[in-house]
Amino acid sequence: MTSTLCLSGLAGMRCRAPGGFRLLHSTARCATVASTAGSGARAGIQASLLQKSLTTAPKALVPKEELVFGHVFTDHMLTVEWTAKHGWDSPQIKPYGPLKLDPSCSVFHYAFECFEGLKAYRDAQGKIRLFRPEKNMERMNNSAERLYLPQFDGKEVVECIRELLRADKRWVPEGRGYSLYLRPTLISTENTLGVHRANSALLYVIASPCGPYFPTGFKAISLYCDESNVRAWPGGVGNKKLGANYAPSVGPQVAAENKGYQQVLWTIGEDHELMEVGTMNMFVLWRNENGERELVTPPLDGTILPGITRDSILELTRNWGEFKVSERKINMKQVARASSEGRLLEVFGAGTACIVTPVSRIHFQGKDYEIPLDPNNPSSQAGPITSRLYETLSTLQYGETASDWSVVVD
Repeated sequence: MTSTLCLSGLAGMRCRAPGGFRLLHSTARCATVASTAGSGARAGIQASLLQKSLTTAPKALVPKEELVFGHVFTDHMLTVEWTAKHGWDSPQIKPYGPLKLDPSCSVFHYAFECFEGLKAYRDAQGKIRLFRPEKNMERMNNSAERLYLPQFDGKEVVECIRELLRADKRWVPEGRGYSLYLRPTLISTENTLGVHRANSALLYVIASPCGPYFPTGFKAISLYCDESNVRAWPGGVGNKKLGANYAPSVGPQVAAENKGYQQVLWTIGEDHELMEVGTMNMFVLWRNENGERELVTPPLDGTILPGITRDSILELTRNWGEFKVSERKINMKQVARASSEGRLLEVFGAGTACIVTPVSRIHFQGKDYEIPLDPNNPSSQAGPITSRLYETLSTLQYGETASDWSVVVD
């Protein structure tokens, strides 16, 4: 029997801007953004104008047990071109293949690029589902605005993605833990040197089938607290999903691996305020200084990426009502002290790829701090709340628990 869990949708209002719809958290005004097109421009991306040119030579499917994340791609991709003069062109689904770009494209020289990551899941009845795709579109529009790239109507792009999934439905693998990863990307295609707003852009979506993040079950990771580098800073773009945020993290990540740790723990400031775990949002479950059982994650102060999994965890745990749930600053010195005093209960990262990743050890200022996992099961690689969140979110993503977060494609 399928259970039902009713969850709230997006808060905010939509208003029509010159480049399409924009989700606003206030009805005070409609923002005018970089996507303002000329007087002859279309209103925005229109799924009703989508054109399909399907491959006549489909690829052979890779056995799902052999899938490696991001290495295999489906038969087709979605593309939508934009110019300042004419606005958004008709969306196209075409065979997957190389993009033709001029060497002077500003995406290559000045990092005019943002992207998203979401997954399509096949449920027990064979239907394909998306998980909260409107949140990805909202975040992508926020990223685009920061780069002065064109914005778009998220509902229309989701509908185009649904058509892409219908074209490539055979690529969505069956089974819990398996999914089709979707990568919407927006780049400037301006063919001139010089730092200025883009007059042409390309939105495209590619798809890659993937297997379980933990193919043999949970495996807790170790973290190295980097005291030299920062991932983001106030007034920067840490809350936007830009490619430029990721490349600079590779060096510190390799350094952490060379020291014997799987991921970097990003902090900021003299007190080492917690930021993120690798490319994931971070959560700490502890008994705070007041003796309260509390789940804490850093606040969205402009330095933290507003993760869809993060938002889902906050809403779920607040609905559980079993412990205090806070979005507030927490620093590594507090975590170290809680560990020493036996108040630290669980630490985990959260993101689209893994859902949740348990943490078993953090290196900070020359010392390793051991993180409890499951006190009732010494062999467990995840704490009870981490495991429960993984299971709860999985049932939602695969439609085993009905909710308005799961969108049926076909």
